[in-house]
Amino acid sequence: MKYFFSSMALGTLVFFSACQSGNTAQTADNPNAPHPTPAQHEHAAASSPAAAPAMAKEAAPSMPDFKFYKVKSGIGFTKADIPAGKNTAFILFDPSCGHCQHEAGLLAKNYAAIKDVNLYFISMNDPALMASFLETFGKELVDKPNVEVLYDRNQEFIQKFHVPQQFPANYVYGADGQLKNSWDGEKEIGFVLAEFTR
Repeated sequence: MKYFFSSMALGTLVFFSACQSGNTAQTADNPNAPHPTPAQHEHAAASSPAAAPAMAKEAAPSMPDFKFYKVKSGIGFTKADIPAGKNTAFILFDPSCGHCQHEAGLLAKNYAAIKDVNLYFISMNDPALMASFLETFGKELVDKPNVEVLYDRNQEFIQKFHVPQQFPANYVYGADGQLKNSWDGEKEIGFVLAEFTR
């Protein structure tokens, strides 16, 4: 089992490195350009010689238990840490993805509309790559009480929430913890804001 997680971690790094080097210029110039998918990563991990843990093929209908880590402090973050009584949006992203950068920028410019939504940017990338993501692409979201960048050290998202086809992947859960909507890839900002707040 230890070997598998090492292989899976290596596969994740290779996947994200390929994503970063192969498409950074393309996605920066054209946010509508195709981007390597999390599903391609899943396929690479599934070909490992060790038995793979189950991957979530459908979006989790209710918010699963998890343990992620705050990028700035390294402190663990679980479902119990989410403020109650609000919608919660999880955005699975890759810091080098032009679509993810664009969505973060649009959300930042529309912060007033989402100030009452718990907003969590989650990635399996090295925290060093994630540390300046909001400062670079979503300055207005930095240090907001309802916004956090989280490191998925143990790849729990793709095991418990969902394996999306494209980044950014958005998952909106209501105050009751039930899934309201999810989608893969970049959408028009009006749609995103409406789904985050409905």
